[in-house]
Amino acid sequence: MYGCTDCGTLKFVPFRCHSRFCPTCGNKYSIDRTTAMSFKIIDTKHRHCVFTIAEELRPFFLKERSLLNCLFSAVRSVVLRMFHKDNKTKLFTPGFICVLHTFGRDLKWNPHIHCLISEGGYSNDGFWRAKTHFNYRMLRDSFQTALLKELQKKISDPSFPKIKASIYRNHKNGFYVYAKPNKCNPSVVMKYIGRYLGRPVIATSRIDKYDGDTVTFHYNRHEDDKLITETIPALEFIQRLIRHIPEKHFKIIRYYGLYARHRKEDDKLRRAISKEKHKIFLSFNRWRNCISLSFGYDPIQCPCCKNTMVILEIYHNHKRVSLTEMYERVMSKHRPRHQF
Repeated sequence: MYGCTDCGTLKFVPFRCHSRFCPTCGNKYSIDRTTAMSFKIIDTKHRHCVFTIAEELRPFFLKERSLLNCLFSAVRSVVLRMFHKDNKTKLFTPGFICVLHTFGRDLKWNPHIHCLISEGGYSNDGFWRAKTHFNYRMLRDSFQTALLKELQKKISDPSFPKIKASIYRNHKNGFYVYAKPNKCNPSVVMKYIGRYLGRPVIATSRIDKYDGDTVTFHYNRHEDDKLITETIPALEFIQRLIRHIPEKHFKIIRYYGLYARHRKEDDKLRRAISKEKHKIFLSFNRWRNCISLSFGYDPIQCPCCKNTMVILEIYHNHKRVSLTEMYERVMSKHRPRHQF
């Protein structure tokens, strides 16, 4: 509860629910992780690649969610192999970020990996080498082979060998991998990451109507970019959404190569956003600033006299909590468990 020191107006401001599927809290979560990713980006061009799988494999990932780790390991091995083949002695290593998306535009189950790869690698002896040519055929074939080998070790279903053989027969060019050059320059990296890597399952702007029984939403079909409007029962809509909730402690964003290791030699690489600017960017992500930028009003400004209100009381589970008690609760969570 906030209060105005001039006119005495009181105002309640709710806490965040911290849910990824909440339109407000989910957007705040996307902003935070987009900022964290942008701080790691090297000041060089990056290529946005998308690694997809055969439709026959989707039910296996839906039935056994732990198999999603195989997607990350397959992409990691393929990207590192592509760079290491250029020079096996120097072992040029790129920096790349992998983000798992389990949804398509129509909200159906479609697991795939979005990968942001630096167009260049850093050798073990401190030499940078640019790489602008990505071998599409090598990426497709290698990703298909690496993923199917990973799945063969994990899946005990007796029908999988036949499905694997049919995939090799029907996908002779490998799995589809999008790796064309794009305008992902360091100057627009935050906007690019937020648009392609940090987006939620569905934006509220795509939900057109809810009448209590059915939900109407729209999307642009990926094949021909045609606008499709779909109306489905509310329970089916919820079912399509909740299947994309990740398992507890499952990391949908993973850093590899230069972005994963911590070596003093790598500190020589110039970042797209310098450390001096980190505080400025983080200030934009604060709750008060986010509300002001998104909705155009100051959440703790008095609606009567426009004075900045001050916090008076905190309520948790419908009970009043003193500021001192709340401070002690917060500090107790950050204290080390073992003191020597």
